[in-house]
Amino acid sequence: MNTHQTKEVTSPLTYAMCFEEKEQATIQEALMILESRIRDSDVYSNPSNVKAFCRLQIAHELDEYFACMFLDNQHRLIAFERMFRGTVDGAAVYPRVVLRRALEHNAAAVIFTHNHPSGIAEPSDADMRITTRLKDVLTHVDVRVLDHIIVGTEGVYSMAERGRL
Repeated sequence: MNTHQTKEVTSPLTYAMCFEEKEQATIQEALMILESRIRDSDVYSNPSNVKAFCRLQIAHELDEYFACMFLDNQHRLIAFERMFRGTVDGAAVYPRVVLRRALEHNAAAVIFTHNHPSGIAEPSDADMRITTRLKDVLTHVDVRVLDHIIVGTEGVYSMAERGRL
């Protein structure tokens, strides 16, 4: 039995594509299964579960969303939060807000994720700059950045797996 208490802060899904009610229920069930696996284990011991969870959360959105997975010192999920919403080609991300939420959750680590509405999951120069800036800010309060996952309908990109973090 997992005695670690977590605070659920997930947002309802909205997809660009029209899914039937049965399909929406299947997606929600898949999210619950993945979230359960992430919550009940060392979240970073299985990056494929984390990537699948992130992809299901935001890959099909019409606008860009930037979200954070706040983790405890055992890398277990405390909360997943959609932090910022942008437009079709970008979202403003404020390090001060991310820092504040990390401290409010008493997080020891964080995984960033955002979607590219274009479907292409390759990082832009702006993606690399904000990741570096966030990492620099969080380092000062001993919050580790484990990954930045970019999701699109055509794939998933992990900065940690590619050595770009």
